Amino acid sequence: MSDTPQKPIRILYIDDEEINLQAFKSTFKRDFKILVALSAKEAREILKEQEVDIIITDQRMPVETGLDFLVSIMPNYHDPIRILLTAYTDIQVVSDAIQKGIIYHYLTKPWDEDYLRNIIHNAYEVYNLRQENLKLKRELAIAKDQLDKISGQNQLS
Repeated sequence: MSDTPQKPIRILYIDDEEINLQAFKSTFKRDFKILVALSAKEAREILKEQEVDIIITDQRMPVETGLDFLVSIMPNYHDPIRILLTAYTDIQVVSDAIQKGIIYHYLTKPWDEDYLRNIIHNAYEVYNLRQENLKLKRELAIAKDQLDKISGQNQLS
């Protein structure tokens, strides 16, 4: 095992209700690094400045839905695991979003603290596995390029 301390999981939580942001932050601030935003616009500004591992967003917000926000940021911020949180259930929208890989998980309000903490840890495990996979793909591509160069040199000899 490594003696290197593990960095805290970085979560961006977006909700248009200040009380929900405060509740989330006070509940999870000991376990995770919490960033909060009152709107999709504010969340975009945070994403420009901060790296995050997990994005949790409310679905129903005044200007832009959580799902619309997540779709809009995917080209520039594809790595963070995306979780949708809402008090309302539109199962078809949620099902489509999961199938298309837009969201990792869907939770209903009010959230259960232990269940949400477990989902966050599971999401972070997926995040780490994806990052490791990307690293291995890069290493494999470099090794393949080196092998191709060696093979090409041998053919010229």
